[in-house]
Amino acid sequence: MSVDVGHRLRYVRTLNKLSQRALSKRAGVTNSTISLIESNQLNPSVGALKRILDGIPIGLAEFFSLEPAAPRKAFYPAAELVEIGKGPISYRQVGDNLFGRQLQVLKERYEPGADTGRVPLVHDGEEGGIVVAGRLEVTVDEERRILGPGDAYYFDSRRPHRFRCLGPEPCEVVSACTPPTF
Repeated sequence: MSVDVGHRLRYVRTLNKLSQRALSKRAGVTNSTISLIESNQLNPSVGALKRILDGIPIGLAEFFSLEPAAPRKAFYPAAELVEIGKGPISYRQVGDNLFGRQLQVLKERYEPGADTGRVPLVHDGEEGGIVVAGRLEVTVDEERRILGPGDAYYFDSRRPHRFRCLGPEPCEVVSACTPPTF
């Protein structure tokens, strides 16, 4: 049985009301390290994980034995969506933690010119979304499309992909990915 360290760390961090930035300062690691671990793009050594957990604080044994109750809540007012992004791209997540969940639902907002980066994203799973407002350039492999309100995308997330807001107005997207990757 494998342990999902990334989702477990996100659960414990949010349970203790810490942002990724606050935990990174407490633990003496970079913010990107916390982000990469929580998205399961980096598997920390036991020593590195212990140093991060000391910033919460929680011991290794408690961290691995923690069994959170399954979320039972079914409805989420707009004010309860959890901001998990910073800067020109906002990711507002449905649910305060995704520990044990198979699906992540996001309300995304890209400010004009906002971009997920020059290096394409690649991760396990599938993702899809519908543009609600604005124009979003989506690149999957070498294929690029400009999507407007009502247009959608859906692809295997192992294919290199990138998102960019075009035009003078923000772009809003409702998206889902499985398994949760943020």
